[in-house]
Amino acid sequence: MPPDPTPSRSTPPRAVLLDIEGTTIPVSFVHDVLFPYARAALPALLREHADDPQVHAAIAEVARLAPGVDPLTQLEAWMDRDEKIAPLKTLQGIAWAQGYRTGRLSARMYPDVLPALRAWSAAGIRLAVYSSGSVAAQKLIYGHTDEGDVTALFDGFYDLAMGGKREAASYTHIMARAGWVAADVLFLSDVVAELDAAAQAGLRTCQIARPEDGTVAGTTHRVAATFAEVSRMSGLPVAA
Repeated sequence: MPPDPTPSRSTPPRAVLLDIEGTTIPVSFVHDVLFPYARAALPALLREHADDPQVHAAIAEVARLAPGVDPLTQLEAWMDRDEKIAPLKTLQGIAWAQGYRTGRLSARMYPDVLPALRAWSAAGIRLAVYSSGSVAAQKLIYGHTDEGDVTALFDGFYDLAMGGKREAASYTHIMARAGWVAADVLFLSDVVAELDAAAQAGLRTCQIARPEDGTVAGTTHRVAATFAEVSRMSGLPVAA
């Protein structure tokens, strides 16, 4: 799909960049299933796998960010505040990997998501994920859904290594990494501040306001409750 040097907003997007929590997966799954699982698993992970290079590096980064504080205490404090801190996300991802491998975890997606993603992908629309969760955690979610492994639908996975989700430069970095033209790309998220940043970088935007999550619809971006609505609004293929 070569980029169009003069993309038009009247044409359907050629790529869709997707948030996860509150967009493709219920907030309740993240907060009521994933986060408690990681919190319960972290003490043993830090104790029994401290020599693992990835765990060791994450613990060292915790110590750098919070000198003199017990790593587990600091991680729990960040979890209490739902902080988007890289070493926390890394360690949560490792804990979730164990849960997915053992079958204790399976991701529940909104029922309208996969039919839409499959229809878009089949039509040549490029798909990618941008989430505050690590790339590894993203691949675990989409690799272990209730409908199986759907990671093949996506061309790219991006996390905080690109920058914060409320910073326009992060979206510019993703466009450069993916080789996409910003005006060709539709960004879907439930968070207005993220949509604001994406719009500043030149992306098209649509807020996903899920009734199940109680998302408050903003007034500065298009709003849809389902991916079927996104398809109709944006000229994307509608799932059969």
